[in-house]
Amino acid sequence: MVRLEAVLDSWKSVRDDSAQAVEDFPAAELDFRPTADLMTFREIALHILHAGHALTGILLDGVDNMATPDFREKLKKYYYPLAENPSAAELAAAMRQAVEARIPQLASRSADFYAQILTRFDGQRVTRLEMLQMVKEHELTHRSQMFMCLRLKGVVPSTTRRRLAKQ
Repeated sequence: MVRLEAVLDSWKSVRDDSAQAVEDFPAAELDFRPTADLMTFREIALHILHAGHALTGILLDGVDNMATPDFREKLKKYYYPLAENPSAAELAAAMRQAVEARIPQLASRSADFYAQILTRFDGQRVTRLEMLQMVKEHELTHRSQMFMCLRLKGVVPSTTRRRLAKQ
């Protein structure tokens, strides 16, 4: 069984690496777009910030059905307050602050809360803990995109730097 503490610790680590990627990316190139049909680096980072904050906010508010026509509009009220085009420093700080604020809120909920079933935005029925795990997995996916952008700019991602430092 997955423990809440493990999910929260893991999400914090993922978020730290996402924020570090923002700090490591060339600040003057935050609007870099690898191809015309992909989000910019800044847009990916903002998406990570807003999606993680909004989905956990909805989760904490006890919403049990995310498969509604106005779901995307409802998400906006939970977005982390931040200027539209933040600097790298502002964005990285907001990413860290948002997760630091959410983790104690999420940790304070009972096992019964996390065992409750909800309907995800894609119609799947999952427990609240499974939904929280999905939030982390969603961020991992987009963190991978950020790491690819770092590599395209000749920057080694923090996870690789840590691994190499141990060798």
